[in-house]
Amino acid sequence: MQTNDIVFFGYGKTTKAIAKMLGGGFRFYDDNTIESREDENKNIILPPSSFDPSQSKLEITTPSLKPDNPLVKNACNLISEYDFFLSKKYAHLNHMHAKPFTIWISGTNGKTTTTQMLTQLLAKKGAISGGNIGTPLAELDPNAPIWILESSSFALHHTKYASPDIYLLLPVTSDHLDWHETPEQYEADKLRPLLGMREGELALVPKGLSLPDTDAWVVEYNDDAFLEHFFDLDSSKLKYRAAFLQDALLSLAISRTLFDETDYSLLNDFQLDNHRQEEIDDHLGRLWVNDSKATNADASMQAIKAYSHNKIHLILGGDDKGLDLSILMDFIASQTIELYAVGSNSDKLASMASKRNITHHNCKQIDIAVRKINQNLTQNHVALLSPAASSLDQFSSYAKRGEFFINEIKKLSDS
Repeated sequence: MQTNDIVFFGYGKTTKAIAKMLGGGFRFYDDNTIESREDENKNIILPPSSFDPSQSKLEITTPSLKPDNPLVKNACNLISEYDFFLSKKYAHLNHMHAKPFTIWISGTNGKTTTTQMLTQLLAKKGAISGGNIGTPLAELDPNAPIWILESSSFALHHTKYASPDIYLLLPVTSDHLDWHETPEQYEADKLRPLLGMREGELALVPKGLSLPDTDAWVVEYNDDAFLEHFFDLDSSKLKYRAAFLQDALLSLAISRTLFDETDYSLLNDFQLDNHRQEEIDDHLGRLWVNDSKATNADASMQAIKAYSHNKIHLILGGDDKGLDLSILMDFIASQTIELYAVGSNSDKLASMASKRNITHHNCKQIDIAVRKINQNLTQNHVALLSPAASSLDQFSSYAKRGEFFINEIKKLSDS
């Protein structure tokens, strides 16, 4: 097989990067294309209806294509970018002289933070990061000794031949069910890397999952105390709370496993991304927290736990994609929380709050919620935006939602 036998599904960041690395001149089949066209790298972008499986020897898909996409269903030789770069089967095509040592990180929440934390710990060993964190594998330095890859469930689903040297799976709760269809399939895709792992390769996974048969050395963790005991770690030396504390402990567990190192000081220097429990003091010195990146119930519950020592004024809501929020609302009912419902599911949230006797306000919009909280917030309280939902009903991204929230807080000093 030669590189000119490759076709690509989806004209996206991942597939374009591979085609560019290989010199261009490839065929792309893209759902957003009606009429064929040529790009600057002499790639031909075609409508999906023109794909002929009998004329294709290898198809590389962008991760986001669903399993029921006609291109995916009709493909005979479909692989992921992970397969192309990290499996022996395609080593003759990818121009890499040697496969780097790879650490894959996945889970429902915290993938980006944990990937960044571990990269900071292992940077002095030559580690670099990529994957779902923003850099396609085609753009990573092939000579770097360690690749730390944030791995989405989409990418894992499409991966058939590649496997990690170390797999770190963060806690798994139902998500992306519009893509995976069932919680069981979502969990199975998160566990898929174990299928190809070999004896002695570490898989650090949450306890209680339906593990497949694997030759990997599987360590199941259930809480921070287990991680501290098993890997000889000390959480008191870390500055983080709640979910971020576990992210930090998991990062240290990998560093301890590989190099017998635990650099607490270096990890405490790590700066969290914006929109992840980002703390803002207003003009009166009151605490507001921008956790706009919390787009599912589990992420919001972790944020609530981090600030549960105070009364919380919680802004919740958005496009929840029809997910059952009962567990989240039951948890809110057990805390000292006043709820401010926003977004397309605000009526639903207000109804659920009423049934649980949760003090709530159906604000519909974040700016209204901010003004309402301003009337009730004291120095001993915390105002928390942690929506447990996508932002796309009212904003173009979670970042835009977070920025809007921060700007509304700044306006309070003028009122």
